[in-house]
Amino acid sequence: MIRTLRARVTLWYLAFFSLLFLLFSLFLHSVVARALERRLDESLSVEANTAAALLADEFGEMKGDAAVASSEVLADLRLNGSTVVFLRGTRVLGASAPVPQDELTEIARRAAANGGAPRLIALPRAGPNGAHAAVVRVTLGGLDYLVLAIQPLDELAGDLAVLRRVLLLALPLAIGLAGIGGYWLTRRNLTPLASMAEQARRITHSNLETRLDAGDAAEELATLSTSFNELLSRLDQSFDHMRRFVADASHELRTPISIIRGEADVALSHDRSAAEYKQALALVLDESRRLSRLVDDLLNLARADAGRVKLRYEEFYLNDLLAECCRSAHTLASARGVTIECPAHDDVAFHGDEELVRRMVMNLIDNAIRYTPAGGRVTATLESRGGDVAIRIADTGTGIAPEVAAHVFERFYRGDKARSRQDGGFGLGLAIVKWIAESHQGAVELASTPGAGSTFTVTLPR
Repeated sequence: MIRTLRARVTLWYLAFFSLLFLLFSLFLHSVVARALERRLDESLSVEANTAAALLADEFGEMKGDAAVASSEVLADLRLNGSTVVFLRGTRVLGASAPVPQDELTEIARRAAANGGAPRLIALPRAGPNGAHAAVVRVTLGGLDYLVLAIQPLDELAGDLAVLRRVLLLALPLAIGLAGIGGYWLTRRNLTPLASMAEQARRITHSNLETRLDAGDAAEELATLSTSFNELLSRLDQSFDHMRRFVADASHELRTPISIIRGEADVALSHDRSAAEYKQALALVLDESRRLSRLVDDLLNLARADAGRVKLRYEEFYLNDLLAECCRSAHTLASARGVTIECPAHDDVAFHGDEELVRRMVMNLIDNAIRYTPAGGRVTATLESRGGDVAIRIADTGTGIAPEVAAHVFERFYRGDKARSRQDGGFGLGLAIVKWIAESHQGAVELASTPGAGSTFTVTLPR
């Protein structure tokens, strides 16, 4: 089985060219054959008409003696390979060359059957290749005479045989030249593809920024190169995102692990009191909880990226869920001196994953409370917009600068010192909010004014 594209294209080119040449040869042979027959028939018609005209002239001079008149005509005619015959019925009055009687009888019969002499007659039994005959009827002295001009098709068949030999000799030469030309053209056109393949083989995870250079390749190959370069760009971005994600995750994991390990080393360095051990264990427990929460968040995001999170759809009321989230966050808000407001809303039915939506709302409320100074206010509202529903969490906190707002939904991103590790955040909360909103075919938007607070709006299709 031929596996190389170059060989396949060359063979297809050869097959197509051979078929084309064969069809052209058949067409040429047919055209030439018809042209030669038409020229022969025209020549025979001219000779028959000329002989008929001369017979009429000589008939008058010979005072009605048709036999003598035909002899005179035959003496004066200059023929080009044809035979002229004069008939009275089936009797031969004169002939420039012997003609079998059965052929003459056949011509006379067909002329009589048509009610008049046909202009041209094909004689398949005359000779190995047949013959053509032109027939002209002449009436002289009240009697009908037939003037025949007959010529075998041997010469025509010989000319066509020469043409066939030329075509048969030209066929291998043409196919050979076509094969060489097709191979050269295919190789020339596929050279950029081989170059692109070699460039692609040199690209690894360490040089994904490299791009293919198609040079002056054809438009199709240039399009392939562009598509491959776009793929490389996406892979490069994915690898860069993965490397940053791993580095950030490692950094976040290292801190609580270092605290736990340090506290354990200090506690075990010498004997301590029960209160000191209890204090050390409390710190270890607190960091373990933070570490467990971080691992859960990372696992959920990893599953989301892999498309392995299946939503558990169910019917629930968003207004009830929002009110419950506000009550749950009231303790944290009171501890920070922040007022949380959640006006009553009409029933808003929603079909989705209640647990994930609850987590999304809690993340937004928790985020708003943490970054709102004492005396500030957090407001949670619900609004129906036709076929959509909007959950809006607004605060009177420090706000977010425009250059930071473009990155707040990125994982592990912290735009200012307020978003610190000591404040309990990992930079994953808003990334999880975005994932939950998008998994419900929704979106989350941020509107913020530095020094005046921020508003996060989640729009979900009902």
